Amino acid sequence: MSADQLAINGGIPVRTGPFPGEAGKVGKEELKELVDVIDSGQMNRWGGTKVVAFEEEFAALHGAGHAIASTSGTACLHVAVGMVNPTPGDEIILGCITDIGSVVPILMQGAIPVFAEADPETLNPGPAEIEAKITDKTKAIMAIHLFGNPCDMDPIMELATAHDLLVIEDCSQAHMSEYKGNLVGTMGDIGCFSLQQSKHITCGDGGITITSDDDLALRGKLFMDKGWHRDVYGPRKYEVFGPNYRMNDLSGAVALAQTRKLPEFTELRRARGDQISALLEGNPWVHPQKLLDGCKHTYWQYGMLVEEDAPFTADEFAQALGAEGVGCGAHYIGQPIFLCHDAVRNQKLYGDSHHPFDHPNANPITYDENTCPITQGIIDRLVMPTRPTQFWAEEHSEEVAAAIRKVSENLNQ
Repeated sequence: MSADQLAINGGIPVRTGPFPGEAGKVGKEELKELVDVIDSGQMNRWGGTKVVAFEEEFAALHGAGHAIASTSGTACLHVAVGMVNPTPGDEIILGCITDIGSVVPILMQGAIPVFAEADPETLNPGPAEIEAKITDKTKAIMAIHLFGNPCDMDPIMELATAHDLLVIEDCSQAHMSEYKGNLVGTMGDIGCFSLQQSKHITCGDGGITITSDDDLALRGKLFMDKGWHRDVYGPRKYEVFGPNYRMNDLSGAVALAQTRKLPEFTELRRARGDQISALLEGNPWVHPQKLLDGCKHTYWQYGMLVEEDAPFTADEFAQALGAEGVGCGAHYIGQPIFLCHDAVRNQKLYGDSHHPFDHPNANPITYDENTCPITQGIIDRLVMPTRPTQFWAEEHSEEVAAAIRKVSENLNQ
């Protein structure tokens, strides 16, 4: 039997056992902080101490002036859009390879999501793709650092300055990723980070929004807490319209301990992901998501693209790689995000109305298969092998790279 014979064809798989899990992601450090909360009897944000400590340490880690904790990654993005404070019908530009959590906050504030095509190498919208979508209604740009791969922030910030736009960085998948020496979330006006279970750090569900703009920070703090200005003495004063996204102190305790682990976790994860990329130099037919010069990835997912003229499809590659003992997904969300959500696609969010799409301030917009055809072609070729974690050894990355090479070189040859 040839060593090159694929396992899917009866050959010997590269790997037969499971990869290390993430059981060690939380432990005694988180438990200690939780015990403090239980002993105190104060589990709410107001009266507790852990959420405030988490906000302070997360802000300090990023060199940001302010941080606002909330209940989810979607909530932290909604806080950010609340800071931007769009008028109904205003537009926010974003990429369309993302979770619906990037889109819902825009619509809930009465703004219109405008989707930019993805660059076929980085998978993030580039400056040209974003600029093509700017109109007189554009209020902000949401730069989504897909899978942990930083967007090209310098020209995006130049565009924002030229058009007087705010920039939200969606760093939900990109904790501690870097662009030319700058941590993601620190270059735009607002940075947003998810703490959902699968993210680099977690408290089960949660989010945090950072900014160094005092006015934006105050509005975000109020927006997160029903608009309640608690520092004003006398009858309650609700200064802005907002939901209740207060993080409780139990979640804050876990998030605090996790924040202290974040630099180590992401450095180890980066090392294993970078190792795979180095071992795949010159790999035929399938190549990793492009990392721009001067950038550092943190691999929430290890994104790869099957070349258009490859002798196999993304689905065939994923199936063959799985047979080699390396799990592999294909197509991520399957289609641009606006096609994944019936209410968004059909522009019927609130009862029988078409708000905000039919607001007098809104430009007409359509979401269909012709909106982002380039991105659909990218998604069709997208594969995601088992992602590296901080618990991998070098041998795990070596096995993943070996399996990818084996399949790339031998599938349908």
